Amino acid sequence: MKTVIEEKSAIINNLKKENTQLQASVKNLKTRLNIVESHMRECNIELNGIPEHKAENLANTIVQLGQAVKNSLSVDDIQYVTRVAKLNKNTNKPRSVIVKLRTMKHRDALLAAVALFNKKNPDDKLNSHHLGIGGSRVPIYVSEHLTPGNKSLHAAARIKSKEMKYRFIWIRNGKIYVRKDEFSQAIIIKNEDSLKLII
Repeated sequence: MKTVIEEKSAIINNLKKENTQLQASVKNLKTRLNIVESHMRECNIELNGIPEHKAENLANTIVQLGQAVKNSLSVDDIQYVTRVAKLNKNTNKPRSVIVKLRTMKHRDALLAAVALFNKKNPDDKLNSHHLGIGGSRVPIYVSEHLTPGNKSLHAAARIKSKEMKYRFIWIRNGKIYVRKDEFSQAIIIKNEDSLKLII
């Protein structure tokens, strides 16, 4: 009996060790996959809120966006533009629009122009009327195109930041940053463990 119990204990300990190693490997692979996916999206932007129309021309809408925020884009600067499937099919919100621009420089310039436009026009931030879309005025949100992993991490970081009264949370080159106030150091949120740094 004693020998059998010792053998079983040894097997259990080996399995525990193997499980820990496998969990570490999976975590490492997830991180590496997220980095690869981020690189694939480095020239992309994501737009939310653009009303859907059957005869819409999304490339022209993006050119109009550039004109509205004084960052001119031509159709040639757009490698592709498409709507993506909804994560929540029960929502009435329009599908997101993903745009792949020619270079990261084009992406960064457009994001900066949108941020500046919204800062200069706090009472009339970017909306559907600026894009020449009639009907009710709806806000348009422009951001970096995050990986699914970073999207959920960003959502978790926003919740934790709000709880801990952090004033700033932003994304740059697919990385999530938080800062308590103007005088504190910025913290990079790389994974779920990093959320513990928001204190």
